[in-house]
Amino acid sequence: MTRRPNPLDAPDPQHPPHDAVPVPPAGAGTADMPPGTPELTFRTYTEEIWLPNHVVEATTRQNYIYVLHRHLLPAFGPMPLAAITPAHVRAWISGLLAKGLGPSTILGNKMLLSAIFTTALNDQLIPAHPCRGVKTPPVPRRPRQVISPEQFDLIYDNLRDEQMRLLVETDIETGLRWGELTELRAGDLDPGTQLLTVSRAVVELIPRFHPTGGRFLVKDYPKDKEYRRIKISEHITGKLTAHITEHTLTSGELMFSTRHHPDRPQRPIRPDPATLGLTDPDPKGRRHWHGTTSGYAGGCRCPHCRAAVADYRANRRAHGMDHPRVPRRRDSDGHLSANWFRTQIWLPALEHAEIGIRVRVHDLRHAHASWLLAGGADLQVVKERLGHADISTTALYLHTLPNADETALAALAKMRNRPRWSTQAQQ
Repeated sequence: MTRRPNPLDAPDPQHPPHDAVPVPPAGAGTADMPPGTPELTFRTYTEEIWLPNHVVEATTRQNYIYVLHRHLLPAFGPMPLAAITPAHVRAWISGLLAKGLGPSTILGNKMLLSAIFTTALNDQLIPAHPCRGVKTPPVPRRPRQVISPEQFDLIYDNLRDEQMRLLVETDIETGLRWGELTELRAGDLDPGTQLLTVSRAVVELIPRFHPTGGRFLVKDYPKDKEYRRIKISEHITGKLTAHITEHTLTSGELMFSTRHHPDRPQRPIRPDPATLGLTDPDPKGRRHWHGTTSGYAGGCRCPHCRAAVADYRANRRAHGMDHPRVPRRRDSDGHLSANWFRTQIWLPALEHAEIGIRVRVHDLRHAHASWLLAGGADLQVVKERLGHADISTTALYLHTLPNADETALAALAKMRNRPRWSTQAQQ
């Protein structure tokens, strides 16, 4: 099998240098330098000066290196740093558009390029900032799609085991970020006061970007770099306390861990095919029950028929047929991988819930904020609960539920349909 090129290992061979930005003649636009001094190239400055001395989070550094090797160095790498002009940056953006990159991706790439040149300008290595005045395609702000409590209940009911249900319920009750949620430890909960302390977060890295070559890196502060305490309901406090007791967790042990979760979750019990009805006729005019291998063979690809085939194949592998797969072990120190949870737990539950919209795990945080504000919670309280640095970020969750405009419509209808006598009396 041919290995796909990794942009972190080397520049993309399909996009060699100078593919979008022409290199100007040597010395054009450079700062005054003593005769015979080698010109500082963008690649040399970025890889040997800027990146090694730039203080950023480990995940940010990992993303920076990807963007550098994928989009910046192939275009600007061999160019003299001081020779890059706004015209070159505009040509580079046009090249990214031609390759089919979206506006948000282009904006992120340009922000990194601008940060590099800002430091170079402060270091007095360039006479002017090449990104200044250069525009990127507009990024439209789409309305947030927030799930309703009824849709959440459908997803919750289709989760595969109790620990995952508790994790998701804790998420919707607290609005924690994934890194904060999966770094919760038993000692962070005070059952007496129903307070949950958020003082750490965990990030998942490629091993070569980890200080010790591991996969999970625990930070001694959350994203907002400020500890916070969240009041949780008596209901969820009781569930978390029972979970701690059941698994005999000590104060420093993870609340949600791979150590007390099976590698292969049990498949959900499927409904009786007789209750699901018949499929559409197949090419031969035959109809089959939904939720059967016959239905799948007849061309039906509904979730029930696909689940029936998945169970059939899993049973054959379990009995040594069809080249059974070697169980895959997750490389983890106990932390739950975001990708594993998404593919093995969340997406199957979402598929079986059939709520009609695509929902990410992070959208539970959005739902938490929207439900609080729709229920009348104070904006400042919600801001502190979520750990937002700016209250304008919290305000984005106002009026995001589908029925948020009903009060406005009711007020409009009340004024348009008011009795005529009241208008005449005012005259």
